[in-house]
Amino acid sequence: MNPHVPSPRPTGPAPRTAPVSARPPAVLSLRGVSQSFGAVRALVDVDLDVHAREVVAVVGDNGAGKSTLVGVMSGVTVPDSGEVMLEGVPVQLGSPAVARQLGIATVFQDLALCADLDVVENLFLGHEVRRGPVLDEIAMEREAWRLLAQLAARVPSVRVPVATLSGGQRQAVAIARALLGEPRVVILDEPTAALGVTQTAEVLNLVERLRDRGHGVVLVSHNMADVQAVADRVVVLRRGRLNGDFDADTARYEDIIAAITGASPALSGGSRAAQPRHPRGETS
Repeated sequence: MNPHVPSPRPTGPAPRTAPVSARPPAVLSLRGVSQSFGAVRALVDVDLDVHAREVVAVVGDNGAGKSTLVGVMSGVTVPDSGEVMLEGVPVQLGSPAVARQLGIATVFQDLALCADLDVVENLFLGHEVRRGPVLDEIAMEREAWRLLAQLAARVPSVRVPVATLSGGQRQAVAIARALLGEPRVVILDEPTAALGVTQTAEVLNLVERLRDRGHGVVLVSHNMADVQAVADRVVVLRRGRLNGDFDADTARYEDIIAAITGASPALSGGSRAAQPRHPRGETS
């Protein structure tokens, strides 16, 4: 009998990322967040973590609570209960202005752009740069080009009215405006809604560039093709509750859809419903 038995080698592929315990604290965290509107429970004990250089997609059917979740993270809605934390420190997001000061920028679905104003005027509306009593138009124009260049966004000029831009270009302007002040987290609410194929590709490239620049990105979307193209994690909301937390690289499309609809995915050993907080799309 040979006493020198070699240690068994680990099987299976090497992990793509470091263990969860080795990851730095999340930039933005929600713990036990609940919100009701009368008898309607829009969110129920929702937990969510967003790390730097990560795109977290939030998906769900109509009425799942996505808009309410965006409202909580952006400071529009103060939850009935639960905590919002930045890098582990509890904060009170009493308004969008407070959220912005703390480093959370949100691009809402309607973009909130003024069609008759040019790109520079939209970027700095309410935050104009002044030199003494007059506006510093040159400084604002340079900063506008710098922000758009970081996103590799193409616009014919920063002095053309936003009304003349395509849907993808308008989305780029709205995202560039969100980058003023160097936020740590950028929330995008349905950024590809009502866009064509080319414009959607442009916006998804913007999302990847935000991640590459070190931002934590929350992507709220109903389009699974867009989600699987850019997301690192997919969080599913169903009837206000967290109903799945999947690794986008390894999760099966069928499992994510099953978590959205509440159906039981067909797995070996019987049908089981998707459960929250199982990366890689596993259930238990």
